[in-house]
Amino acid sequence: MKNFSISLCMLLIALVRLGGSASSGFNYGEALDKSLMFFEAQRSGKLPLQQRVTWRGDSGLQDGIQQGVDLVGGYYDAGDHVKFGLPMAYSVTMLAWGAIEFKKEITNLNQMGQTLWAIKWGTDYLIKAHTQPDVLWGQVGDGVSDHYCWERAEDMTTSRGAYKIDEQHPGSDLAGETAASLASAAIAFRPYNSSYSSLLLVHANQLFSFADRFRGLYDDSIPSAQQFYTSSGYSDELLWAATWLHLATGDEYYLKYVVDNGVYMGGTGWAVKEFSWDNKYAGVQILLSKILLEGKAGSYAATLKQYQAKADYFVCACLQKNDGYNVQKTPGGLLYVREWNNMQYVSSATFLLAVYSSYLSEIKAQLNCPDGQIQPQELLNFVKSQADYILGKNPADMSYLVGYGPKYPLYVHHRGASIASIFSLHSEVGCTQGFETWYNRAEPNPNVICGGLVGGPDKNDNFSDERSNYEQTEPTLSGSAPLVGIFAKLQSLYGQIGYNHNGSPVPQHKTLSSSVEFLHSISSSWTVGGATYYRHRVIIKNTSSKPISDLKLVIQDLSGTLWGLSPTAEKNTYELPQWQKVLNPGSECMFVYVQGGPQAKVSIKSFH
Repeated sequence: MKNFSISLCMLLIALVRLGGSASSGFNYGEALDKSLMFFEAQRSGKLPLQQRVTWRGDSGLQDGIQQGVDLVGGYYDAGDHVKFGLPMAYSVTMLAWGAIEFKKEITNLNQMGQTLWAIKWGTDYLIKAHTQPDVLWGQVGDGVSDHYCWERAEDMTTSRGAYKIDEQHPGSDLAGETAASLASAAIAFRPYNSSYSSLLLVHANQLFSFADRFRGLYDDSIPSAQQFYTSSGYSDELLWAATWLHLATGDEYYLKYVVDNGVYMGGTGWAVKEFSWDNKYAGVQILLSKILLEGKAGSYAATLKQYQAKADYFVCACLQKNDGYNVQKTPGGLLYVREWNNMQYVSSATFLLAVYSSYLSEIKAQLNCPDGQIQPQELLNFVKSQADYILGKNPADMSYLVGYGPKYPLYVHHRGASIASIFSLHSEVGCTQGFETWYNRAEPNPNVICGGLVGGPDKNDNFSDERSNYEQTEPTLSGSAPLVGIFAKLQSLYGQIGYNHNGSPVPQHKTLSSSVEFLHSISSSWTVGGATYYRHRVIIKNTSSKPISDLKLVIQDLSGTLWGLSPTAEKNTYELPQWQKVLNPGSECMFVYVQGGPQAKVSIKSFH
C-alpha cells in the first residue's frame, strides 16, 4: 500500500472555462492557484492546519521577543528568511489590487477565499508591526548574517533582531507603502468582513499621517536594509498611499493631497518605464487615471489629466509605441528592465497594462501613443504575450513559474526548497552544513516551491538553472503578487485545460499526479437569500498504466452535501463506491458537492 499526503501543487487544477473564444495552450487557472501557493510556502510563524505546502513547518515563533513585541507571522521575502517590510507591504498591495480589479474573475474561479487569505496573512502581521501610531517595525532578521547561512526556516540560528521606524527615525516610504497595503486590503475585504476592513483603515490613516509628518528614507533609519532594498525616494509612496486612502474612504482630503503635491512630489512630472516595490509612480498615475476616466475628477480634472499623460507614457513605452523611448525587450519578446530578477518588473508592468485595459474598455476609449493608437484589446494581447512567455512560450521552452508545465527550474535559489523537509529529515541542518550538503549538491531541489516566479532569463533570453545563480533562479514575493490578477483575467478570457507543448514533454518530477488527476469545475450556481451556492464537479482520472484500487481521499473545507463517494470511519476521508473499487488505466469516475464559499480541498490519502 502507498500512503501519501499530497500537496495540491502536484495536482492538475482545471477550472471551468469562463468566456472568450481565443485559443490558448495555457491553463491560467492552474497558474493562479500555484501563484497563491507560493505565498503559503513563504509563510512565517505558526502554520494553519489547512496549509497546502506540506513540506513547510512552523518557524520564527520568537520573532520580536528580544524587543518585547509580537512580530510572529508575515512572509519571508524570497529565498532567504528576512522579513523585509517594504517589499512585503508592496506585495500585499498588489494582491489586494488584483482582488479589487479582478474580483469577478477571481470569484468565478473560486479563488477569492485563497486570495483574501494570502492578503490577510500579510495584513495581520503589518497590523502587529504597527505598535503605536508613529511606530512601525519594518524588518525582522539581518540580511548579512542570514546570507552567511543556508538552513531551513524551521532550523534558523541567525539573528532575528527587529528594526523599527519612529518619529526620531522616520521612514516615509515604508510607512507610506504599509498604509497603501492596508487601505487597498480594506477595499478588498469590505464585502466579506466589514469590521476587519474598518480596522485596516484605522491603521492605514495613522500610518499615512506618520509618513507625511515625519519624513525620511526608511533605510537611513534601518541601515540593515540598505544592501538589499535601498529606497530611491519616498514621494511616490506618499502619493500612492494617499491615492489608495481616497479610494478606500472617499475622503476628498486625500485626492486634494495628490493634486496639490503632484508637481512637488513628481507625480505629474515623472514619466517612468518601471513599476516596482521601489517605484510606484506608474501605479499612482494609472489609479488616478481611473478617477478621471470615470468622470469623478470634478475640479481636479486638469491635474489628473497630467497624471494620465504620464500613465499613457508608461503604457506606450511597454508596447513599443513611445517614439523610441520604450522599455527594452528580449529577442523572444519579454520586457527587460533590470538584470537582477527581471521577471518581477515584467509581472508588475503586465498587471498595470491589464488594469488599464479594463479602465479603457469600460468607457470604450482608446490610447493615443506617439506611434499610433492602441485599442484596449491590444493591451490585453500584450498582457497575454508576457504571461505566455512566463508559462513556457519562449526560446528556452521553459516555464519560469516553478511547478507549472512540463519543464521548469529545478535548482531554485531557495533555502527551504533546496533542503529536505523537517518531516522527512528530522535532524537539524546547521548553518554551514546546509551549504556543504544541500546548496552544493548536484541533484535538483527535493521540494518544489510551487508558484515561485524566478528571476528569469537575461536580455538575450538565456537562462541558467543553477542554485548559485540567484539573479535568475530566486523567486520573490514582489514577483508573484501581481500574477494572481493577471492569470484571473486571462483565464476568464482564454481559459483552457492543459498545456499544448510543441515538443516532447520533459519529465521533471515523479509524483502522484502521474497516477491520479483531479479535474475540478463548477457546473452551476444559484443564489438563495443573498447567498450564492455552487455545484462543484470533480472528475478523478487514473493516468497511470496500472489499475488503482481502494483509493481513499481526504476532503477538507467541505460544508455542503456530497454525492458519488462513500464516507469512511475516518474524519474527512472518503472512498469510491462499492461498485467501483477499481479504477482502470485511463478510466474516470466523478463526484459532486454543493456549497457556498471556497472550493473544498481534495487530496489522496492512500491506494493500492
